[in-house]
Amino acid sequence: MNTTAIALKRTQLEAERDRLLEEIEEYEREGQETLSDVSGENNYRDHMADQGSATFARELDATLEERARESLTQIERALERIEQGTYGICSRCGAPIAAARLEAMPAADLCISCKEREENA
Repeated sequence: MNTTAIALKRTQLEAERDRLLEEIEEYEREGQETLSDVSGENNYRDHMADQGSATFARELDATLEERARESLTQIERALERIEQGTYGICSRCGAPIAAARLEAMPAADLCISCKEREENA
């Protein structure tokens, strides 16, 4: 992978990292705002269906936040690989990762073959 392509990937990864940081911050802010509801500080009794909907929404947000954090970790690792000069090289077998794979998944650290073996194991 040439330096221009790597510089472009760095820019894309940094932009995605910034977006994910904002997303995680929003989940954290929303989580703090709903703490008063969860703790029972509201002055009225919610209907059971409303409580169920609120619980579902909190669990969904927690799941989405967890996925955003996992994606952030993958992106930070990809940025580290760029700094180390190993970006675009499979971390398992050492083969180059196809440009099409990096285009689809810029944080990929495994070539297609190694990823398929990992998923089938």
